[in-house]
Amino acid sequence: MANPQYITILDILADIPDPRKDRGKRHPWWLILLLLALGLLQGEDTPYGIGMWVQANAPQLIEALQPARGYLPSFSTLYRALQDMDIEGVKYRLGLSGSRQGASGLQGVALDGKSIRGAQKFGNKVHLLSLVQHEPPIILAQAEVGEKENEISVAPALLAKMDLRHKVITADALLTQRELCSQIQTQGGDYLLVVKDNQPKMKEAIAYLFDNPPWTKSEKDVEYQCYSTSDKGHGRIENRTLETSITLNEYLDWPGLQQVLKRTTRRIIVKTGEISESVTYGITSLPPDKADARTLERLWRGHWAIENRVHYVRDVSMGEDAGRSHRGNTPVVLAFLRNLILSLLRLAGWSSIPNAFRFYRARLYESLQLLGHSP
Repeated sequence: MANPQYITILDILADIPDPRKDRGKRHPWWLILLLLALGLLQGEDTPYGIGMWVQANAPQLIEALQPARGYLPSFSTLYRALQDMDIEGVKYRLGLSGSRQGASGLQGVALDGKSIRGAQKFGNKVHLLSLVQHEPPIILAQAEVGEKENEISVAPALLAKMDLRHKVITADALLTQRELCSQIQTQGGDYLLVVKDNQPKMKEAIAYLFDNPPWTKSEKDVEYQCYSTSDKGHGRIENRTLETSITLNEYLDWPGLQQVLKRTTRRIIVKTGEISESVTYGITSLPPDKADARTLERLWRGHWAIENRVHYVRDVSMGEDAGRSHRGNTPVVLAFLRNLILSLLRLAGWSSIPNAFRFYRARLYESLQLLGHSP
C-alpha cells in the first residue's frame, strides 16, 4: 500500500524518474538532484543561488563527487531539472524513516495545506497538501492541489498511499468529512479533527452538550473527562482545558466517532493584564481507553506545532515565501526538496534550522555524508 521508507535523501532522489531524453543525458540524474539538494542544505534559497554556489565550489565538488565526465552539470542543466522534473514522480513519495510513537503507542500525523506565496506573485497558484509527522516533525508525503481541486479532493489519494496503522490523522475543519473519516478507519488509522461552521449541526450539538452537561454525578466519570495545562512564555500566560465526552457517539451518527471534544484556551498578556479566550470543538475515533483527555491534548497541540516547526521554517529560514521561482514545476520541486532537507535535519537532531545551515555551510564533506553520499 505504501512506498518503502527511505534511509537517506540520496535513496529518494535516485528513485525519482528522469524526464530527460537519452540524447540529453550527459550527467547521471542522481548527481543533478544531489547538487540541488546540496545547494539548499548550504542555505541557498533560489535556483540562481544554487547554481552560483555549485560554480563557486566546483573544484571541491569535483574532487568529492568524481563525476565521470570530469566536470559538473551546467547552470542551465540544473534549471531545466527543476522545471521539468515529473511532479507525479514525487507526488506521493514518502519521506525518510524516523517514526516515533507517543507514550500511548499512537503517532500523530498532520494533514495540512500550505500555499507558496512567492510563486503566486507571478500568477501561479501553488498550494500543497502535506502529511507531516508530529514528532519529530518530518514531512512524509506531499501533493499539489490543482487550480480546479481543493484539499478535500486531494486528501483521499494522499492518504491512500500510507500505512495508517497506529497513526492518528489530525486536520483542521475543512477536512472534517464523512468519506475521509471512513477511509482513515478502513486503512487502520484514527482521526482527530476540528469541528467548525462547515458542520453546523455537529458543532451546535457539541457546544450544547458541554454547556448543558446531562450526566449525573455518578455518570460523570464514565461519560466525561477533563485535562488542563498551563504555559508561560513570550510575555503571556496560556491556560488550556480539554474536555471530552462519549455522550453524543450514537446521536451524531458519524463514521467511527468515539468522543467529542471542547478545547478552551485562555491567554493573559502579562504586561497589560489583557485576557482573551477561544473555544474550539472536535471529534475523534479514539475511545477513552485508548486515548484519554491528556493524550488527546498532546495530539491536538502536536498538530498546531506544525505551523511553527515546518511552515514557518520553510518560509523564513529557507526563503520559500520570498522566492520568485515560478516557471514550470520549479516551485513544487523546490518545496519537495526543502521538505526533504528539513526532515533530514530534524532527524539529525537539529532544533535550530538556521544553526544547522551555518554548520553545514562550512563543511562540504559532512554535508555530502548527511545526504547519503560518501566522498
